[in-house]
Formats: sequence, C-alpha cells, structure tokens
Amino acid sequence: MKFNFSLLLLFLFLSISLLQLTSAACHADDEAALLAFKSGITQDPSGLLSSWKSGTDCCTWAGINCLVNNRVTSLSLVGQPDKPNTFLTGTISSTLVKLKYLDGIYLQNLKNLSGKFPDFLFGFSNLKYIYIEHNKLSGQIPANIGNLTQLEALSLSGNQFTGIIPSSITKLIQLTQLNLDKMGKLKNLTLLSLDHNQLTGTIPNNFSSFTNLRILRLSFNKLSGNIPSSISLLAPKLQYLELGHNALSGKIPDFLGKFQALDTLDLSRNKFSGTLPKSFGNLTKIFNLDLSYNSLNDPFPVMNVKGIESLDLSYNNFHLKQIPKWVISSPIIYSLKLAKCGLQLNLSEFQPAETYFYDYIDLSGNEISGSPVGLLNRTDYLVGFLASGNKLKFDLESLRIVKTLKTLDLSRNLVYGKVPKGVSGLEKLNVSYNHLCGQIPANKFAASAFVGNDCLCGSPLPPCK
Repeated sequence: MKFNFSLLLLFLFLSISLLQLTSAACHADDEAALLAFKSGITQDPSGLLSSWKSGTDCCTWAGINCLVNNRVTSLSLVGQPDKPNTFLTGTISSTLVKLKYLDGIYLQNLKNLSGKFPDFLFGFSNLKYIYIEHNKLSGQIPANIGNLTQLEALSLSGNQFTGIIPSSITKLIQLTQLNLDKMGKLKNLTLLSLDHNQLTGTIPNNFSSFTNLRILRLSFNKLSGNIPSSISLLAPKLQYLELGHNALSGKIPDFLGKFQALDTLDLSRNKFSGTLPKSFGNLTKIFNLDLSYNSLNDPFPVMNVKGIESLDLSYNNFHLKQIPKWVISSPIIYSLKLAKCGLQLNLSEFQPAETYFYDYIDLSGNEISGSPVGLLNRTDYLVGFLASGNKLKFDLESLRIVKTLKTLDLSRNLVYGKVPKGVSGLEKLNVSYNHLCGQIPANKFAASAFVGNDCLCGSPLPPCK
C-alpha cells in the first residue's frame, strides 16, 4: 500500500498549528496590567499571587480566566475568612484598565485593599460583575456609578464608604444583584445590600418597583429615620430584612406583620421605641428574630412561630416573666438571648422540647432562680452560657462543661461549691460574687473572674492558707 506523504505533511502541519494555538500565551497588555496590579500589593502572606510570574502564561495564573482569544475575561481573588493570612495589602492598580475583555472582577475578603472606588472600571465596555467586598475601600461611591449600565451584579459590601448613596444607581436596570442601595426601576433585583459600611442619611422610600426582592441588607451603617413605608410592598417575597446596627428610630411599623415569607428579621441596636405591633403574630415562618438593644415596651405580642432558630430580645423594656411557649416548643432552636427581659422563673423547671442544637444562651439580668444543670447537661455543643445577675443556686461542680464551651458567666448569683478543673479550657469565665470555696484550679483568668466569693483561694487570688 502506497503511503501518501502529502497527507502526512498536511496532518503534521495542522497538528503543530493547533498545538501552537492552544498553547498561545495571554496578551502582552493583559500580562503587563496584572503584573502592575501585583506590584501595588505590599503584603501577600498566603501567596495568592505567587503564580503571577513574568514570562509565563497569565491565563494559567491563580484567579485568572481567559475565555476569549486568550484575553483575560475575569479576575477573581478571594480570601478565606477562616484563614487569617489570606489577605492582600495595597491598592487596586488603575493599569487593570488594559484588560479590555474583562467582564467580571471579584476581589473578596482580602481585608486590606484600600483606596477609593476604582474609577478605571468606567473604562470597560463588557464589565457585568463587580464584587469588591470586605476590604478597606473608602471615600464616597462615585456619583456617576449609574454609567455602568451593563452591570448585572454590583457588590461593595463590607468596606468603609461614606456619604450619601448616589441617585444615578437607578440607571442600572440590568442588575439582578446589588450590594448597595438606592433604588429605581430594578424589577429583576433579588438581593440588595450595603451592610458594614458607614453610610448616613435615611433609607430611600422608593422600593415600589422591587417586586422580586428576596434579601435586603443595610446593617452596620449609620442610617437614621424611620423604616420607609414603601418597604411594605416587598411583603410577598422578602425573606431577609436586616437593618441592625444603625440609628433608625420611631415605632416598628405594623406592615412588617405582612411579611409572611420572612425568614430573618434583624432590627437590633437601633433606637426603636413603643410597642411591637400585634401583626407580628402573622410571622409564622420566621426563623431568626433579633430586636435587641432598642427601647421597646410591653406587651410583647402573641406569636405563632412554628420553629424559631435564633431569638434575641435582650436589653429592651420587656417584662416577659416566662420564656414564651413558642420558644420552648421549637425543635430547632440554637440561640436564645433574653437578657434583661424581666424573666421570673425557676430554671430547674424549664423543659425545652429540644436542647441538642443549643450553642448560645444568654439569660443575664433577670430574676431567675433554680439550677441550670438540668438544661446545660443536656447540651453537647454549647459555646456560651451567660446568666449573671440572677438568683441561680446550685453546686458548680455538678455542671458538665462540654468541650465546645468557650464562655461561662455566672457572676452575681448564689452558686456554691468548688471551681471545677474543666473551666481551664474556657476562653472567658466569670464566677465572681457567688458563694464558692476552695482552691482555684490552674487557669489563665484575671482575679476579677473570681472575686467576691466566700472562700476561694489560689492564683489569681491570694494563696490558700
């Protein structure tokens, strides 16, 4: 059989050409832009940018994607919250404007990126996704932010932006996710958040076109005024309403009782006053309710919650006397905070339906008697128990200290017995002003954790005689 050398040569030529095409390096402008960005980073302890080396294909570098003709289309550098050294210190270089094909920039949880909002982002025609979250960007959000009309997602959450929210954001009609604020004809929007910044002024009263909004997060700012009435129009679908840690005031509006799809309501650490609306009884599906640190008064409305997970009513003007039945009956509750809620009960008689999931209990500053031993000895994953300023009376050595427990505050009660050795593994401890006696086991705590007892001795108190 005759071998066709012409076909063989053609095959080899095509193979070599294809190999060269698939192994082609990224564009020189893209490489130069990324290396300039790297040069603006002064600290990279975990080596997020260690693969960014001159002369290598930048399309293979960590955090880089090239989907169009070997041009960089996305830049994604993400720190890990559980790994403290995954951060970058420095600024965002304007040379990134050379990445002409960029459609997404994701600089998230890098902690120490600083500077103002990067104006070079206005130079991209294909940019659809901006996630610059949990860094240290500061200054004002640009007034012309609305010029980025092609954006589908904008998140600047967790920075240090100040000033008012630009009205031009109403022009961003393609958005489906906006971690910012200020509204308009954003009918596709499902997520709206600019939490953890320093925004001031009132919450704009124009939510009427947000018919698909599921999540509204404006916590940890300096927003003031009332909850605007147009938020009531979000009732059919809104699942998360988080307005905590601001300076909002006035009464909590009755229309919040219409939010029957609500999973989480956080109004904590504001200046709300008056009584809660009776309509709260309609919030049957709510899992997380935080009204702590306001000036809310009795009576607390009758609730019909079927399974609360997390409840915090602490530091208001409530006089509940008893822990509500809908709390006791919840099979999934894990966090119960009722500090300074006027509770008057015997904790020995407190029999919740389920204790397995409890990880945090705060009953400080009430008039609670009895013993917590029956409750706490049924928990396996408790992280914190705070019950200072009550009338608890029990032998401290009878308390089972689980391995997960980090914080224990039983100060200013009637606790007696000895301090068990198990407290040495805690991170925070306060058993001061009780009736404890005996030698204190080896520990790392200050004397203030043990003072005011009957006859405790040993470090950090004076030695035993």
